[in-house]
Amino acid sequence: MMKTNEDALGVSLDERWKKYRDELKVCKQEFSEEAVHDLRVATRRLLAVLDMLRALDPHPRVQRARRLLKNQLDSLDDLRDTQVMLVEVYESIANFPELKPFEEYLLAREKKSLRRARKEIRDMEISEVKRRIEKSRSSLQEKAGVSDWTARLLSVVDQAYARAGQAFGQIEASQSTSIHRFRVTFKKFRYMVEILYPVLMGFPEEYLKRMHDYQSRMGDVQDVEVLLGTLVEFGERKAGSIPPSVCKSFEDQRAETVATFMEGKEEIQLFWRAAPDQKFLWEQNDEPVYHSSRNSSGGRNARVRKRQPASTDGQGQKENAKDRSGIEGTGDGN
Repeated sequence: MMKTNEDALGVSLDERWKKYRDELKVCKQEFSEEAVHDLRVATRRLLAVLDMLRALDPHPRVQRARRLLKNQLDSLDDLRDTQVMLVEVYESIANFPELKPFEEYLLAREKKSLRRARKEIRDMEISEVKRRIEKSRSSLQEKAGVSDWTARLLSVVDQAYARAGQAFGQIEASQSTSIHRFRVTFKKFRYMVEILYPVLMGFPEEYLKRMHDYQSRMGDVQDVEVLLGTLVEFGERKAGSIPPSVCKSFEDQRAETVATFMEGKEEIQLFWRAAPDQKFLWEQNDEPVYHSSRNSSGGRNARVRKRQPASTDGQGQKENAKDRSGIEGTGDGN
């Protein structure tokens, strides 16, 4: 199942720790939408390695490093969500000029989030994370040569896939939050597969993109859900500012993204083995081939995707807002 018993996890830790430090340095020097996006991607990928490491070696230092990085990532969430909503509003305001007050609210919110994010990034210290990761790397080198290391690595991914499977079984089309819960577990599984991909025997390279697209369809659902919830909340505070027809349009959009995901949700079965004692589908001659009858870009027809999960190992499509040259263009002009 694996090509060699090489230190795949250690190599990934080295590469992703370096990538994270490089992106943080760039972001501190050149605060822009692209730089923030790349830092978020690098942080998520480093967290994926630490998740695997924590499962293999549940030492407090790993948990502490993970917590520090997760807090940094969470501090940028509001900015990212606000900018994603602004993209949608920009595209919709021609048909719904009633969204103008909501757009102004989002621009003010973006401005505050920009200031907060810039300060968060400027003040980010990684000395404690560095110390803990270096100790974890030394410990990992000692463990990587043990006889059952390959089996242990695969077992961690088996467990992540099982957790995703549990969340998958609880999906209800009428509850988009259930799709979001599944998406969170699937994302962790996907990143773990990417860590081991270089040494997985026979793993189809095309599955990396298919997992990306699969996750992206769930992200479309979440984007509309966040926008709709924020819009409704805004409308309640500003009574009468948002007509029911506007909310209805976004409700229809949410239903479309849910339907797109639900039609192809069974694709998850291709990406990993059903149980540790079973073969991977790509090892079987009768491997099924999944093809969605919908647009392969995932719903909303010609709409630009608002939430792009990182492409394989971080060289992904940027989340730049349409017709916006960078973060500072509409928010904080300083």
